[in-house]
Amino acid sequence: MIAWVSPSDAAFGAVAELFDDYRAHYGQQRAYGATRQWLQDQASSGMRISASFAAGRPCGLLTALVMPASLTLGTFWMVRDLYVLPEHRGSGHARALVTHAVAAARAADARRLSLQTEQDNTAARTLYRSLGFHEVDGYLSYSIDG
Repeated sequence: MIAWVSPSDAAFGAVAELFDDYRAHYGQQRAYGATRQWLQDQASSGMRISASFAAGRPCGLLTALVMPASLTLGTFWMVRDLYVLPEHRGSGHARALVTHAVAAARAADARRLSLQTEQDNTAARTLYRSLGFHEVDGYLSYSIDG
């Protein structure tokens, strides 16, 4: 089962715990209280949070931002986070989460749904291509530390 989750949902605490697992997976120190508060603040500011469930517990999550597409006077969606617990990988949870986000973005008349991943994340790149995503030529990604 896939569902959008908000801070008022009973599953929000378990989803925040899963998000803390995701952070730990990428080397961040666990901090459930801070993670839950951050996730709640982001959800209150418009971040969409989707969770995949197995046996009534969240085992995968996806976050997406809805952003203005100013030139076309519309919106676009950007997937920011996608994570499935290691023991649930290969069971279709990531595919279901991304498919759910694509359907929601299309239903909201979004101009596009974008995402990014590391070049060496072969599994993610294969999944995204199989769902119809393509690499965008002609754009470079830049950032600066805060």
